Amino acid sequence: MSSLAIQHSFGAKNISTGYENQLILKDLQMEIPAGKFSVILGPNGCGKSTLLKSFARLLQPKEGTVLLDGKSIYELPTQLLARHIGLLPQSPTVPAGITVADLVARGRFPYQTMFGQLKKEDYEAIAMAMDAMGVTELADKPVDSLSGGQRQRVWIALVLAQDTDILLLDEPTTYLDIAYQVEILDCLAALNRMKKTTIVAILHDINLSIRYADHIFAMKQGSLIAEGNPKDIITPDLMRTIYGMESSILTDPETGDPYVIPRSVVK
Repeated sequence: MSSLAIQHSFGAKNISTGYENQLILKDLQMEIPAGKFSVILGPNGCGKSTLLKSFARLLQPKEGTVLLDGKSIYELPTQLLARHIGLLPQSPTVPAGITVADLVARGRFPYQTMFGQLKKEDYEAIAMAMDAMGVTELADKPVDSLSGGQRQRVWIALVLAQDTDILLLDEPTTYLDIAYQVEILDCLAALNRMKKTTIVAILHDINLSIRYADHIFAMKQGSLIAEGNPKDIITPDLMRTIYGMESSILTDPETGDPYVIPRSVVK
């Protein structure tokens, strides 16, 4: 794994897309801060996962495009794109009986030759990714025998082994208890600090988002409503606009960050 990630310009240029006849994203423009930890906030159904699928080329916009260093990602070879952008989707399917080491090794597919044999640098990247996520001792265990938190760390190790400059994570902490959520976000924050990997994560916990994010994108109904440093944009007005929720914003005594206290749903 390289010591520092390459800093790319990356983002959506006026994309509109959805599924069949339903338009989810509407003329959305978004520039992802290079080398930062960004979080996308918004209510269910606002288009967050649709946006990540578009960023990862799993969904092609009906209008507009996604640009990587000024070039449309839809014009790049698949293997090249996979060396720059990694995606951890919601609830990925575990192949039956696969071990931790074998699953993490699948992250090296963008670097494989036609013969598909792992090289020394592949094994080094796999080992470093497993060590970073604390799953080295689980290498020979079947993934489907692990706890939810352990399994999620293995999936993140797979994406780390891919050694991309941009990492997209769709709700990486969903269904995990608070200790596992903090553990996983700590690991991602450490990766961002160490390698300057550009991270874009969808999270539902507002206060965890504030704690870890350098930059927050707030979405509603397929549009970008606000973006910026959490200290600058997290306000009662934004919470009311995004979630239809009245709230009080306190100051975290340890970090100085905003801390959201939900009060009631706007009728």
